[in-house]
Amino acid sequence: MTHLRFLGTTSDDGDCPTLYKVEGTTHPEMVPFSEIAPLFREFKHTAFRLETRRGYASDRNGPKWERWKSGADIATEPDNAWRENVRAQTAEGKRFERVRLVDQPLTEGQRFLLASGHSNVSAGEDIRNLPRAEAERIGLPDHDFWLFDSRLIARFVFDENDTTLGVVLSEDSAEVAAACQARDAAWHHATRTADFARAAASTG
Repeated sequence: MTHLRFLGTTSDDGDCPTLYKVEGTTHPEMVPFSEIAPLFREFKHTAFRLETRRGYASDRNGPKWERWKSGADIATEPDNAWRENVRAQTAEGKRFERVRLVDQPLTEGQRFLLASGHSNVSAGEDIRNLPRAEAERIGLPDHDFWLFDSRLIARFVFDENDTTLGVVLSEDSAEVAAACQARDAAWHHATRTADFARAAASTG
């Protein structure tokens, strides 16, 4: 049986606020997400995220989820540590980019992220959405990762309940090249958050 030890939280807008250590794991490469937190300040030009899951435990377990469920407008909430850092880094000319795979119809978790994403965009992130069917057509991977400066990958490890267990880091040239190709293909086909939200609203 896998045993998890709670480590703490980051920002709910960083997508992985619930941090655990896997006790007794035999996977030598997996590290807690908290270990890569400095990369979000220290990267040189681009931090890119591919999001592939239909929902995240970190979202469902956070207070913002309950506010959204009760009808609050979570698109205009004040900055938190994540968005403050995004503003600071983008002011230096760096880029935060995301592509989120979405289903049709959107899952509850995806509707939450669409509502929440506007505040991240306002802070400086460029977040785009891509239908899962299109992602499968163009051969995108089915796992989440961050790609820093086209040289370092942090691939997420989740349990069956969408909880982040940790990340696996790699600078392997073949893996980095594949991640760069996935990023470029996803970016080419994805739709900006504002445009996607308008289209989603018009179709009910």
